[in-house]
Amino acid sequence: VQLVESGGGLVQAGGSLRLSCTTSGFAMDYYAIGWFRQAPGKEREGVSCISSSETNTHYAESVNGRFAIHWDKAKNTVYLLMNSLNAEDTAVYYCATDLDAHPLGPCTLVSDPYDYWGQGTQVTVSS
Repeated sequence: VQLVESGGGLVQAGGSLRLSCTTSGFAMDYYAIGWFRQAPGKEREGVSCISSSETNTHYAESVNGRFAIHWDKAKNTVYLLMNSLNAEDTAVYYCATDLDAHPLGPCTLVSDPYDYWGQGTQVTVSS
């Protein structure tokens, strides 16, 4: 099982980025995917998640209305579109998979259930 994030970089405040999480080594159809982030000196925070049926998504209050998660099953890739970025969004962003998530059930922004993690991609927002 492998998850690879990409799409991070340096962006000015108010700008946008699209992060990608490409998976391999398992069937994505029956698992949930979550995006998390960790800023220097802070604990890891759940940002967004999506169930494999794509009927359930969840966003942290801090990003709700600005971020959108999308799953392209044909490409085995989950995207996180981030708009109206601000300095507080600066962090390393990770994607992870919850292998026990029911396809129709809610996904969680709690990190404990997630089994496999990517290496992370840095997002830096300049003010």
